[in-house]
Amino acid sequence: MISQHKKSALKGLRVLDMSRVLAGPFCTQTFGDLGAEILKIEKPGSGDDTRKWGPPFLKDADDNDTTESAYYLSANRNKHSLAIDFSQQEGQQLIKEIAAISDVFIENFQPGKLAKYGLTYEDLRKINPGLVYCSISGFGQTGPEHTEPGYDFMAQAFSGLMSVTGETDGNPMKVGVALSDIITGLYASISILAALRHRDLTGEGQYIDLGLTDCTLASLSNLAQFYLTSGETAPRFGNAHSAIVPYQSFETSDRHIIIAVGNDTQFSRLCEVLGHKEWALDSRFKTNQSRVKHRQEIISLISEILKMHPGTYWLSKFRASDIPSSLVQNIEEAFSSEQIKSRDMKIEMRHPQARKDIKLVGSPIKLSQTPVSYTKSPPICGEDTVRVLQNLLGLSEATIQNYTKKKIIG
Repeated sequence: MISQHKKSALKGLRVLDMSRVLAGPFCTQTFGDLGAEILKIEKPGSGDDTRKWGPPFLKDADDNDTTESAYYLSANRNKHSLAIDFSQQEGQQLIKEIAAISDVFIENFQPGKLAKYGLTYEDLRKINPGLVYCSISGFGQTGPEHTEPGYDFMAQAFSGLMSVTGETDGNPMKVGVALSDIITGLYASISILAALRHRDLTGEGQYIDLGLTDCTLASLSNLAQFYLTSGETAPRFGNAHSAIVPYQSFETSDRHIIIAVGNDTQFSRLCEVLGHKEWALDSRFKTNQSRVKHRQEIISLISEILKMHPGTYWLSKFRASDIPSSLVQNIEEAFSSEQIKSRDMKIEMRHPQARKDIKLVGSPIKLSQTPVSYTKSPPICGEDTVRVLQNLLGLSEATIQNYTKKKIIG
């Protein structure tokens, strides 16, 4: 189902997007869903790095791979693609002219790299004092590591996230998705909106400095605070919880299930469902604090019983007794569930290279008065260059042809 609404929360906002890969594009896709105009600047001929990150790739009408990877499609709808070579002076001038009439500028180049192109915050604020300029990098703009390249994997390793992810007796593990990028994209969205609020009140733009490592460390939340409070690093518990028991995954006779008992009342109900009311009265298990101390004993007892029946059997029992629980589903099962279907988390959009509508992940943002809208599928590299430059900057056909000949645009 495609949503299109005249009322959009960020209608009228223009974002000049010079970010690539995931953190920045994830942020600007969110803004695009909310109605902002997103002008995505790409390198002529190649575009965003993630276009080549596959398979899988979008299939064309003849069932052949296109240049559009699933990775790229995941974070680039509701955008206009402009292929501009800003390594050339005339390309830099085009970027400056667009920045002069934009509200937001977002980039994720290595710190200092845009200086040689005259596209730093200090450069652009001279022509647009109200501009909100957001830089995303691996380690931020300061500190001894700030010139190092920034990748999600590095951020997960450096921040400590990998040290608390994985089985207790196994190796440190990265999260299954590029979580550092996603989290940084969300922090970028929040920061930009806060800066825009300040600009609307004062007319003053500002500079935003975000590091993948900072954002990932901040997301460790209670585990980071565990260290700051105790002076000890939080242990790795796999699918269990460091401070709540039972709060982990278990094997049933056919698949895995998770139980998330958050208080003693829920534990008492769990004991009843499992046929062992006496556990809730046992001094070793009566309170969460005591269950944490006797973790292995209670987990062993629960595990033995859960293996007697299939996951759906236990899920129905737990749901009937209001015990937080879920089957461990794969992504196909998640999308196939009636719950996800009812939330419009799978959408379809037309794409010029595809024979039929393409499927995309929908936005989780549900606004009552200004709902998200899906108006433009992820663009082909440079598909909007000419139209936007003509409409926005008033460039003539002759100028466009000249820029094309000189390979300043593509």
